[in-house]
Amino acid sequence: MESQPNRRRDFAALEKRRLEAAALFAQGQSRSLVMRALRVSWQAADNWFRTWQKSGDAGLKAAGRAGRKPRLNAAQLKRVERELLRGPTAHGYATELWTLPRIADLIAKLTGVRYHSGHVWKILQRLGWSLQRPAHQAKERDEEAIRRWLKRRWPQRKRGR
Repeated sequence: MESQPNRRRDFAALEKRRLEAAALFAQGQSRSLVMRALRVSWQAADNWFRTWQKSGDAGLKAAGRAGRKPRLNAAQLKRVERELLRGPTAHGYATELWTLPRIADLIAKLTGVRYHSGHVWKILQRLGWSLQRPAHQAKERDEEAIRRWLKRRWPQRKRGR
């Protein structure tokens, strides 16, 4: 049997395949013929046959979405994004830099739903946001001091004691 990686999460295609099996069972075809025709395991064909016998075609229909439902609904996500666009300073932060812990706090304040800061990244991706690095360097940055350190101290540190 060939591996078909993208077929696994196509729920409509999976339902269609089960209903094709039901049609074959209704024609009096055996489980082994269904297995070969639809390129599935014998266990899958047998499970489908038993379900079809017990509940008919309705038993082979899709059950709905897989996995846990999102904790934030569409309106809450839209509100979070609107507040993110206002910027961190509008929410009392000293700098114009959103960090994952800051965003997690914002989500908790706005919606009452708490997320680990590491999971916030998945929410941002769902909103179409991407990682951005600050374009500006610190005002206090002393290029001459950095060059001196790289020339004198770094070689000593690199060699070790």
